[in-house]
Amino acid sequence: MRLLGIDHGLKRIGLAVSDASGLVAREVAIIKRTTNAEDFERINRIAREQRVTAIVVGLPFNDQAKAGEYTQADTVRRWVERLQATTPLPIVLWDEQLTSQDAREISIRQRRKMRDPIDDLAARVMLQSYLDAVRDGLAAPPPTPE
Repeated sequence: MRLLGIDHGLKRIGLAVSDASGLVAREVAIIKRTTNAEDFERINRIAREQRVTAIVVGLPFNDQAKAGEYTQADTVRRWVERLQATTPLPIVLWDEQLTSQDAREISIRQRRKMRDPIDDLAARVMLQSYLDAVRDGLAAPPPTPE
């Protein structure tokens, strides 16, 4: 069960991948956003290269959103619908709450510069959270590809 984790952002997309056993996530790349078509092509190429069996996309949770208000989560859901049309891989949405904060702490430990992007680390944190939840029986594993 090798999974690709995606941290969707307006300027960049962070990517992480799990090991074949589905226990540990590591960062893979940061894609600077261009067009959906180009972004999806790069994501799908990396998914093929990494031999992933499913994709996990971080979904931002906003408990302050008012009913009927368009949120960043809505933007991500629409983007995922478009991504799904370009890949046979199943896509799972997973809560990414606090991943950027955790990623910033990791970047400090790794001695990254404060201005360096951390989207790949955020993807890693989110994917690791999902892997841990699956291992602990708190989340269902992704469906197998058709």
